[in-house]
Amino acid sequence: MLGDFIRRLVRLLWGLFLYALGISLTVNAHIGYAPWDTFHAGIANVANISFGTASIVVGLVIIAITLLLQEKIGLGSILNMFAIGFFLDVILGLEILPVARNFLTGLFMLIMGLFVIALGSYFYMDSGFGAGPRDSLMVALTRRTKLPIGFCRGAIELTALLCGWRLGGMVGLGTVICGLLTGFCVQLTFKLLKFEATGVEHQTLAETFETLRS
Repeated sequence: MLGDFIRRLVRLLWGLFLYALGISLTVNAHIGYAPWDTFHAGIANVANISFGTASIVVGLVIIAITLLLQEKIGLGSILNMFAIGFFLDVILGLEILPVARNFLTGLFMLIMGLFVIALGSYFYMDSGFGAGPRDSLMVALTRRTKLPIGFCRGAIELTALLCGWRLGGMVGLGTVICGLLTGFCVQLTFKLLKFEATGVEHQTLAETFETLRS
């Protein structure tokens, strides 16, 4: 049982690292951030904190809202919030990735980043430790409003984008490309890996602790 837990935990952390690596690639592409990253960059700009710290702060707020909406969270939700922000600060701080100097290079880095994010999502979701804060919020709003999940996701991301833009986050052609291609990259990656996201049974935080105790 412990061996299975460690294996899943390693997959979770590896997935979160890849997710942060993918975000870093899209940021260094310099042709416009994805909606949530625009918001994180805006918060970082106004509060004078790092990009990763802004991601953690936003995640904490979203977790609080999600709990108020009575949505369950798991170990993956907590680690998603902290680990991605930590990995972002390490990757961006070490400056180990190139920075795009022209549009074509930026476009290549952006698309590559989206596929790396999709691969990270596969490992992170396949671990079965629960959805991340932003996905949990999307599910909670869908349950509460009874509106289509696509509409709720779009409304949340549009709100994040507008707030981030007003706070000084970078909006550009890359932002539009992210909006158009993110779903395609995830769908193609999951198809190639023969992964069915809806078939994963996620553990809540309480269930994970109960498993470790038994």
